[in-house]
Amino acid sequence: SPCRPNASLAAHPDFAAQPEHVRNFLLYRHCRAFPELRAPPAAKCAGPVFLLLAIKSSPANYERRDVVRRTWGRERLVQGAALRRLFLVGTAANPHEAAKVNRLLALEAREHGDILQWDFHDSFFNLTLKQVLFLEWLKAQCPNTSFLLNGDDDVFAHTDNMVTFLRDQDPERHLFVGHLIQGVGPIRAPWSKYFVPRLVTEAEQYPPYCGGGGFLLSRFTAQALQRAAPALDLLPIDDVFLGQCLQHQGLRPASHSGVHTAGLQAPSARLSSFDPCYYRELLLVHRFRPYEMLLMWDALNQPDLVCGHQTRVY
Repeated sequence: SPCRPNASLAAHPDFAAQPEHVRNFLLYRHCRAFPELRAPPAAKCAGPVFLLLAIKSSPANYERRDVVRRTWGRERLVQGAALRRLFLVGTAANPHEAAKVNRLLALEAREHGDILQWDFHDSFFNLTLKQVLFLEWLKAQCPNTSFLLNGDDDVFAHTDNMVTFLRDQDPERHLFVGHLIQGVGPIRAPWSKYFVPRLVTEAEQYPPYCGGGGFLLSRFTAQALQRAAPALDLLPIDDVFLGQCLQHQGLRPASHSGVHTAGLQAPSARLSSFDPCYYRELLLVHRFRPYEMLLMWDALNQPDLVCGHQTRVY
C-alpha cells in the first residue's frame, strides 16, 4: 500500500510558505519502501566484481546513458579486474511522460541489463532516497562488490585510473574519496536549487562530505552507510546525507586530487581545458556533454597520444 503523507507537518506555521518541492519532500520524508520496477539480471553480480559503476540517471536521459555505455562505463576487464555498470533511476513525475520513459527503460534493460529502477518520482530532492534504496539493493544482491563509483550520468570517469588507484586499497577497510567539501552549511536562500529551510534541518553546519558528482568507496564503507541510513532523517541533498551517515559511523570522507566535481580549470589560459593530457592523470571530472565524453574517450584511447607538449581535441 502506498505510503501516506505526514499530515501533522502541514499544520506547522511555516509549512504553507515553502516551495512545492520542499512541501512534498517534508510530507513524504518518512517513506523509504518503494517497489523495484526493474532490476539487472543475476549475472550482474556473478563472480568477483572489482568496481561497480553505480550511475544516478534521470529516466529521460537516454543519450547520457548511451554514451556512458560506449565509453568509460563499458563492462570490461581492466588489468584483470571486472567492471560492472548500473544506472539508478526512478520514474517521471508526469504520468504520460512516465509511461513513455518506462517503455524506453524496458527496452534499455532488455538490451543492456543495466537498469535498476524504483517506483518513486525521480527528482533532485529524491536523490537521497535513490541512494538509500541502492544501498539496500547492494546489500541484498551484490554484497561481494569490492569497490563502487557512485556518480552522475554527466561525469567523465577515467575508469582505468580508478582501477590503478583501487588496486592498492583494501575493500574491507574504510574508503570514501572524492572532491571533499567541509565547513559549509545549509543554503537558506529560497531561489537556490540547494535551498534547505530550517523546517528540514535546524543544523547550521554540514559534516564533511564529498561532492555528489562522483566518489569512490569500498564495500566496507557502503555497508557502514547502509547501516547508518535508517537511523537518520532523510536530507534532500544526497551527498550531504551520505556525509551524515559517515559521521554517524565515526568515519570521515577524504579528498582525492584526481576528482573534480566542480569542473576543471586549465592550468593556464594558454592551454585548452579540453586537453586529453590533463585528463590522462585524473579519476573523474563533472559536467561533460555526451559528445564531449565521446571525444575525450576517443582522444585518451589514441595509441599515439603524446603528452608533454600541447595537444587539443578541438
